[in-house]
Amino acid sequence: MTETLDIKITKAAETRLTVTDFSQLPFGKVFTDHMFTADYEDGEWKNLQILPYGPIPMSPAISALHYGQAIFEGLKAYRHPDGRISVFRADKNFERFNKSAARMSMPTIPEEIFMQGLAALINVDEKWVPNQEDYALYIRPVMFAMDPYLGVKASDTYKFALLTTPTGPYYSSALKVKIETEFTRADEGGVGFAKTAGNYARSLYPFEQAKKEGYDQLIWTDSVTHEFIEEAGTANLLFVINGKLVTPSVRSTVLDGVTRDTIIKLAKEAGVEVEERRVSVKEVIEGIENGSLTEAFAAGTAATVTHVGELGYNGQIYKLTDPSTRHISNGIAKKLNDIRYGLAPDEFGWNWVL
Repeated sequence: MTETLDIKITKAAETRLTVTDFSQLPFGKVFTDHMFTADYEDGEWKNLQILPYGPIPMSPAISALHYGQAIFEGLKAYRHPDGRISVFRADKNFERFNKSAARMSMPTIPEEIFMQGLAALINVDEKWVPNQEDYALYIRPVMFAMDPYLGVKASDTYKFALLTTPTGPYYSSALKVKIETEFTRADEGGVGFAKTAGNYARSLYPFEQAKKEGYDQLIWTDSVTHEFIEEAGTANLLFVINGKLVTPSVRSTVLDGVTRDTIIKLAKEAGVEVEERRVSVKEVIEGIENGSLTEAFAAGTAATVTHVGELGYNGQIYKLTDPSTRHISNGIAKKLNDIRYGLAPDEFGWNWVL
């Protein structure tokens, strides 16, 4: 039996609930009253506590700022019709968090600290979990190196934190995306499969250039030839080609998305044939032109299922089918939402009901 941890709880003097407009929740900008933190020192995790959300004291010389030892995750908690709260597939995010930690030479976080810390934090801030349709409590686990030392080596000390933020839909309409053929998100043998801060930092400049051209997001291609599609901005990418659900296979340059994995399982359950393989840019463009590619969408914790409406490549814009007619992706998205919100049976055991 897992040991019940001693988590110190210090509650905020006042709640910000009374001054928060739950009809206006921009992603990642409104935080709940509390956060969970733990410290890795002398080879062990200690100082487990829930405290008021706010600044964390740190030296300007910490390793995370200078050498990039920082990782994070993203998952969500949902309010069910009966008022109960569940966290969706927290076990998968826990596993991936520790895979990222191992790749970045950071200590793994014990399962009981991750799970019990998460449960305790949501229990304290349970009134922050929205009850509107398509709204949820986004959860951000993060770990970063704390050694105040200007030397290139793995840190000996780390901070782990859990932050929570109520949020609505990440995207409100179908995306206009650009296939990127100059810049790359990840390289073979690198850290593309890890959710480490540097992966996102290197994407900012090309994304800003794409925004100036009128695009909402980028489609990343392989770093060697730019002939194969990998990810869509900050999410995985899936297509329906000749009635099959096709998605780039997971590799060292592609994040093993939890939402992607969920969609694949739901598609197979619904009798949809699934192919996980290399997907070429040529195949996608030709599929749009000849009508064999009927659906394209991004999938991620924040994005959930977001349709691609227009695709730019080599200066040409390709328009895809009306999102309302996309039966496969819309059907899967509805089943996924129904499970997460407790509106349909959870046959896979994905919901961790608190």
